[in-house]
Amino acid sequence: MTAPEPKSKEDELAGTEAPFVSHLVELRDRLIRALIAVGVAFAALAFWPGPAGLYDLLAAPMVAHLPDGAKLIATNVISPILVPLKITLMAAFLVALPVVLYQVWAFVAPGLYSHEKKLVLPLVISSTLLFLLGVGFCYFIVIPGMSKFIQAFAPSAITAAPDIEQYFGFVLTLFLVFGIAFEVPVAVIVLARMGIVTIEQLRKFRGYFVVASFIIAAVVTPPDVISQLALAIPMCILYEIGIVAAQIFIKHTKAPDSESSTAG
Repeated sequence: MTAPEPKSKEDELAGTEAPFVSHLVELRDRLIRALIAVGVAFAALAFWPGPAGLYDLLAAPMVAHLPDGAKLIATNVISPILVPLKITLMAAFLVALPVVLYQVWAFVAPGLYSHEKKLVLPLVISSTLLFLLGVGFCYFIVIPGMSKFIQAFAPSAITAAPDIEQYFGFVLTLFLVFGIAFEVPVAVIVLARMGIVTIEQLRKFRGYFVVASFIIAAVVTPPDVISQLALAIPMCILYEIGIVAAQIFIKHTKAPDSESSTAG
């Protein structure tokens, strides 16, 4: 009886080439669908309320606290066109964010166990809602309060007229900071669910997190008390919410084996 011939390296890779290519094709299709969603949202927003309307909406919290008759200025020739288009694109991404996250979820879901799927979908939804909540909190609370604070301390000899590009970059940075900061519960849940930290360790770390929140707020926000407190205090509250939510998620997303062993 002759021994079977050893498989060549080409034969070993032959079985993995097709699945790898199919994954790339699916990834491409998911990216295209996400881009189409952003493009459709961009076209809809460009039609109504339009780039100029969106810019007026974004600038409203600052303009409301400028001296009478003062407006934002454009120091670049193409800024009056380019900045509103950037704002429209940013708004389109936020509108299409649920579709984008769904495409991410649909791509990774087939490789997950059923108990892991129970964890991922709620986290995707909660991440979207928390990010939008952080952006909304920044727009309605932080920027108006910060603008009022700055104007109250500005000398009367100074006429405030911020540049629109600088204002857009400043607001976009704040949106990202508050959107990411409001993801604290999701980060706590993921860390606890992966076993990196325990619920008891999270509780013991509470005091350190409060100090870290105020340090982070002092570094990433403008040097005014309102914006710093507006970032640090919600982070501390969301940390406590994350601990409670982590307990619930861990209880309801256990693997079947671990549940049976725990019961036994």
